[in-house]
Formats: sequence, C-alpha cells, structure tokens
Amino acid sequence: MNMDEKQVFRHVDSQMKPNYVLWGILGVVLVAWIFPVYAQQQPANEQWIRPKDEKDAALWGIKGGIVFSLWPYGVESGKGIYGGGPRGLIRIGTEEDGRFYLINFLAIEPVVKGKMEFSEISPSKVDGHWGKLLWAAASENATAFSPLANTRGVITHPLPNRPEVEELSVYILMEQYMSGAYPYLRLSIRNDRPEEIGVQIFNRPDSEPMNYCHITATMGNYARLRQLQLKNQVIDAREIYKGYTGIDFIEKEPYPTTAFIRSKRGDYFVFATGNENLETLRQWPNDSLARKKSNWQYRPMVKFTQYWRKEPAMDYPGLQIRVNGRYRYWSGGSRNPAHYMAIPGGAAFENFELREPYVAGQQVFFGISKQNPDKILKQFDGENSN
Repeated sequence: MNMDEKQVFRHVDSQMKPNYVLWGILGVVLVAWIFPVYAQQQPANEQWIRPKDEKDAALWGIKGGIVFSLWPYGVESGKGIYGGGPRGLIRIGTEEDGRFYLINFLAIEPVVKGKMEFSEISPSKVDGHWGKLLWAAASENATAFSPLANTRGVITHPLPNRPEVEELSVYILMEQYMSGAYPYLRLSIRNDRPEEIGVQIFNRPDSEPMNYCHITATMGNYARLRQLQLKNQVIDAREIYKGYTGIDFIEKEPYPTTAFIRSKRGDYFVFATGNENLETLRQWPNDSLARKKSNWQYRPMVKFTQYWRKEPAMDYPGLQIRVNGRYRYWSGGSRNPAHYMAIPGGAAFENFELREPYVAGQQVFFGISKQNPDKILKQFDGENSN
C-alpha cells in the first residue's frame, strides 16, 4: 500500500457529513492481512459466495455465476488488495470451477442539471483523488465507510410461490457527488438467474434532483465486444467507427426503445457480443507495448454474452441504448499516443448501457452469460420466469 492509498483510510474531509467517518488505522491493518481464498471459505453445499463475516473481503456472488466486489479488492483469483482496478467502480466477474475472472466494471453516472459526473474520475471529498468511495451495507442506513465487507449480504425468498428461489442482496453506498447528486444502489442476484445482477437505484433525501443516473458497463474492450445485437439488426463497431484511429472515445447517436429485442413475456433486451472465437480472443501480441498492456489480455476459458435487461412494462419513456467505442485501449488519461495500444482486430464497444430518466427505485439487470442471445431469451419465455 503506497502513501496515497493510505490517505484514504486516515483522513476525513470536513466537507463530508460528520457521520461519514473512515474506519482508520484498524481498517488499514485488517485490509493488509485479510484476503482469503474465497472458494475455500464456502461449505461444500453452499451456493452463495459471501464474506465469512463483516471484516472479510468485500466480494459476493454465486457459484457458477456472477460475482462482484468493491475497491480495494479485486474479483480475480490471486489479485488480492489493490488488484481490482480503479476506485469508484463495481467490479463484475464470474466464478468458474473455483476460479474468479474479472469481466467488466459498472460505473455510476448521475446527471444533475444536464451535467454528468463519473464515479471513477470524480474526485473524492476525502483525499481529492479520482474515484468515489463505495462501500457495502445490509441496509441503506449504514453511513460509515469501511474498506471491508461490512455485511455478508441478506438472503431472502422473493417469490412466495417458489420457496426454492433465493436472492442475495447488498446495498452499495457512496459519497455525495460534486454536483450534489447522492445516489445509492441495491445489488441483487437470484439463484434461478445466476448469470445476471439486478441494480436498483435510489437517492438520499438531501440529493440534488437527478435527471438521470446511468449505470454503465465500462470495460467492453477487454472482451472485445464488437456486435451490438438489436431488433432486426446487428451493429458492428468496426463499421460504425470505420476510419477512426485516435486515442479518445468515439460515439454515435443512441438507439431508441423500438430497437430493443423483446422476450415473449415482454422483457427489453440489448446484447453485446464479440466477433472472435475463444482462441483468437485469448491471443496477444508480444511487442514491448503489448507486454506493458498485458492486463487487457483476455483470461477466462469461455466467451460470454453481455446484456442489459428491463422487466416487462407497457412503456419506458425515454429508454435508450447507448454505446461508445475505442480503437485503442484506455491508458489512464495520458494524451501521449505512444502510450495507447491498438485493440487487436479493430475498434470495439467500451461503454455499454441503458439510459432512462431517473425515477427512485428503478431497476436494470446486467448479465454475463455463457449462453447466446437466443438461449437467454428463452429463459424468460416460460411461466416460471417471474
């Protein structure tokens, strides 16, 4: 742990509410030595991946399905403390045969008075560095930051007529944004839908009114997502961004609700997939820049379909599909083109999200599935798909 990182646990900014007190030295000591092998924590018959207690690493999920963690912990096996990427992001991955793989990040992007703020680059009020502090709790009332788990998560039975269905839920709380936006989330996973996570959005009473609060999957380049599968068409990143070779994001117009794929029961879907087979996806160049960027090399032993879903409704006014792309991997905000490696195979979608006007309690579902889009849709066609 370097000196900048230690500041997060040692200082409380006077702008923060008095009850937002960092755990302090105790938190640092605990973080320094607590990072167990997650798979070994669970009883043989336990389907849920959960912290063993509130002082454990901040990682939750379900065996054979989706997992998520919070800074400073990484999702991937062996990554440990500070192995999980930037602050201000929810790490999303999967568990496969006892191994954990990072697949994407979720960022929280509230819009106040037409101006959007980004959770991973908005400065913390604690130390002024990029990235809002996020922490977990069993309810929305916990207001003290801790880098540790804080909660094992709450298990409930959401369907009274199906007692075998369990749901693991965790609240994700965060600092107030510079704009005054003050959102918080409830994340949930159901054992009958182990490949998706529900994201429900709320706000504190003293939040500035939010026009939107986008939840964006912000690392599509890792899986080289190039195909946006919509109703009656497939959008290819290499075609719509053809000719662009710069270091910045490139973006076109969003797609309206009429472009969504619908399941037979009425769910709204949009899918993002890669165009390469697994062998090609896992290949990596061997030049000096590629060796420096080896964290972008695809590591899982299976390809995944990533998707967003909204539950059936008569209408979602203003709902849109938004993507942007990159020709070169992100390189920490540097403006030097020499620091940016071209993505093998061409441009890919980086940010992938649904956008809709903010209403407290609205919910979206993000999926990382081994199934193709047709098979995913069929899971929501049966009478037991509530």
